[in-house]
Amino acid sequence: MDYSQTVQYLFGALPAFRHIGGVAYKPGLQTIRELCTFYGYPHRNYLTVHIAGTNGKGSVSHMLAAVLQGCGYTTGLFTSPHLTDFRERIRVNGVMIPEQDVIEFTERSREMFDKVQPSFFEATVAMAFDYFNRRKVDVAVIETGMGGRLDATNIITPVLSVITNISMDHTQFLGNNPIAIASEKAGIIKRKVPVVIGETQSGTSQVFEYKAQELDCPIVFADRIASVSRAIPAAGGQTFYISRGGNELPLPIHIDLNGDYQRKNIITALVAIQDLRLYTSLSIPAERICPSLEHAAQTTGLRGRWQTLCRKPLTICDAGHNIAGLSWAVRQMDNYDYRRLRIIIGFVSDKDVAGMLQLLPAHADYYFTRANIPRALDERILRQKAQEAGLQGNCYSSVATAIDAAFRAASPDDFIFIGGSMFVTAEAITAVETRGE
Repeated sequence: MDYSQTVQYLFGALPAFRHIGGVAYKPGLQTIRELCTFYGYPHRNYLTVHIAGTNGKGSVSHMLAAVLQGCGYTTGLFTSPHLTDFRERIRVNGVMIPEQDVIEFTERSREMFDKVQPSFFEATVAMAFDYFNRRKVDVAVIETGMGGRLDATNIITPVLSVITNISMDHTQFLGNNPIAIASEKAGIIKRKVPVVIGETQSGTSQVFEYKAQELDCPIVFADRIASVSRAIPAAGGQTFYISRGGNELPLPIHIDLNGDYQRKNIITALVAIQDLRLYTSLSIPAERICPSLEHAAQTTGLRGRWQTLCRKPLTICDAGHNIAGLSWAVRQMDNYDYRRLRIIIGFVSDKDVAGMLQLLPAHADYYFTRANIPRALDERILRQKAQEAGLQGNCYSSVATAIDAAFRAASPDDFIFIGGSMFVTAEAITAVETRGE
C-alpha cells in the first residue's frame, strides 16, 4: 500500500470515532495492552506527560511540548483529532511522522490488527508509542482522546498528569453531569505521580482532591497559584502579564496563539512546567520557558485555535466544538469592529446542538453547512434547529461552498467566523488556503 491507501485502510478497516461516532468508541485497556505487548512495551522507554480535560488539552499539550523541545529534549507529541493530515497526530520535535513510517507500521501490524480488532484510535496510540520509541525520544506529551480512565493512552505511567478543566461533552460515554465526567478524567491520576488541575470548579475539584489523596499524589490547582492580570494583542499572538499572590510579575509572556481562552491554558501550562521542574529529573531552565512559548504554535504545528485565515474580510476559524468552547468564541467576537458578521457553522450530530445554537448572536448572517464525515449533522436539519433559536441563513452542502458564498457576499470590512466543529474548521483551513486569499 502507498500512504493514501494506508490511511484509507486505517479509517476503513478500523472503526473510527472521528467518522462514525459512538459505535467506534471502544473503552477499556485490554486491546491497547495486547498491542503494546506485541510491540515490546514501547511506552516504557521514555518519560511521559499525560494530559486530559474537556477543553484546552490540545493547546496545553503543544505548549508543554514546545518548552521541552526548547530545553533540548527530543520530544514526542501525540494529539487528536487531526485537522488536515493524519500525521499531525504524531510528531517528534514538531515534525510529523513520515508517511513511510505510517506505511511500515501498518503493514507489520495487519495480522495483529486482525487478531485483536482495535479501534482506529487504539491503533493510532500504538503507532505513536512505537514511533516515539524508535525515534528514542526523551519525553513524550500524550493527550487523551476521550475521558481518561478507559482511554487507550492510559496505560502509561507519566511523570506528571494534567487535567485542564471539566465541561459537559461526550456525555453519552462519560456521564451526564460534571462530577461523573470528572471521575472519568481523574482516571489518569497515578499513585504518587504529581497532578495539575487547570481550573477550580465547584463539585469537580473535590473529585480530584479525593483521588489525589487516595493515591498519595501531590496536587495543585493552577488557578490558585497564578492568573493572567492583563492580556494584550500582539503581532502573531498575544502577550500575557502574570500575577502570583496578587502581585504582577515583571516579565510578560508572549505566545503565538490567539483566543481569549488561552488565558486559562497558559496558566495551566506554566504551573505544569513548575511541577516538572520540581518533581522530575527534567532540566527546564527558567530562561528557556518564555522563548519556547513565544513560538509554541510554530514549533509544534498547532492550528485551528482562533486562527486568522484572511485579513479582508477578516476571517477567523476556531476548533471550539462544545458549549464551553463555543461560548469563548462568541464572547470574543464582541471584541471586533465590523460592518456585518457572517457565521459559517456546522456541527456533528452527537453534540448539544440546541445548547450551542442558543449561544450564537441573532444579528449575524448564517451559512449552515456540514463537514464531509458521516457524523456531521445535515445542514437542512441544522437550519431548522437554528430557525427555532431565532437564527436565519441558508444551507450549503459543503464547507467550501459555504465559504465561497460568504466571500462573495462580504465586503472587506465584514467579519467571517467559521466553527462549531473541529472538522468544519479543518475543511475551512484547506478551502481558504486553496482559494489563495
